[in-house]
Amino acid sequence: MSVEAKPRGVLIPIGGGEDRGEEMEPSLPFEQKGVLKHVLDKAKGAHSKVVLVTSASSIPKEVSEAYRFGFKRLGCDNFVHYHMTEKSESNEEALLKDFSEADVVMFSGGNQVKLPKRIRKTKLHELLKERYWNEPLVIAGTSAGAMAMSEFMVAGGSASEAFVKGAVQMKTGLGFIPELIIDTHFVRRGRFGRLAEAVAIHPQCVGIGLAEDTGVIIEGGDHFTVIGSGMAIVMDPRSVTHNNHSILKEGTLMSMTNLTTHLLSNGDKFRLSDHSTLVLPMGQSFI
Repeated sequence: MSVEAKPRGVLIPIGGGEDRGEEMEPSLPFEQKGVLKHVLDKAKGAHSKVVLVTSASSIPKEVSEAYRFGFKRLGCDNFVHYHMTEKSESNEEALLKDFSEADVVMFSGGNQVKLPKRIRKTKLHELLKERYWNEPLVIAGTSAGAMAMSEFMVAGGSASEAFVKGAVQMKTGLGFIPELIIDTHFVRRGRFGRLAEAVAIHPQCVGIGLAEDTGVIIEGGDHFTVIGSGMAIVMDPRSVTHNNHSILKEGTLMSMTNLTTHLLSNGDKFRLSDHSTLVLPMGQSFI
């Protein structure tokens, strides 16, 4: 009996605004339970080589210094920064060598549309996909870097026009996990409606909305565990009995029924293969 192949790597999408060790009184102790600590722990801890990609950002120097500070505070100073602005740069041999040696590849926030434009269908993209499937590589991304992990990527959309067809714009992402659609800054920016439309467009996918300073650790391309101080909202369209999105005109209010929604927090789990949840008993926390 054959066993379906699963990726050996780990994906860690983060909702943005994660603690990078700069806060005086973070909501979770940074050195113990911070999101970046989980990222390192899934690789080689403080001995990890971290490669940061700021190609989505308009302020790469500032972003790089903030992450350098955060990882160094966790004892990791093997840190390399790349800011590709042209697709050709993602084919350069020196760059590919650093990425081939990385234990953690971290994509920063910014404009997610820039990432596939500068990376998709390059030697770097092929290298990352190959390493994710065959090696214990950790690929993390925050905000734009998280949204770009999926095949069907939320490219933009207005929260004020929630539940109206056309409120969300979708593009092709980096395709590390085609079963998910990821949205970020989810609670603070009121993005429930645009993720609902995204799963209405692609009902074969599970939608996950990540609050700030919150992420999920996805292992085996299947099950994930929530980390950080906020919520992960899971939209599961498998049980939907009515979805009129495909027949509507742009600007028309859409309707969906029986969209299963889970509100998960630190330590709770979800499995894509059977759409099951496992929540921590009351009074327990996840470290």
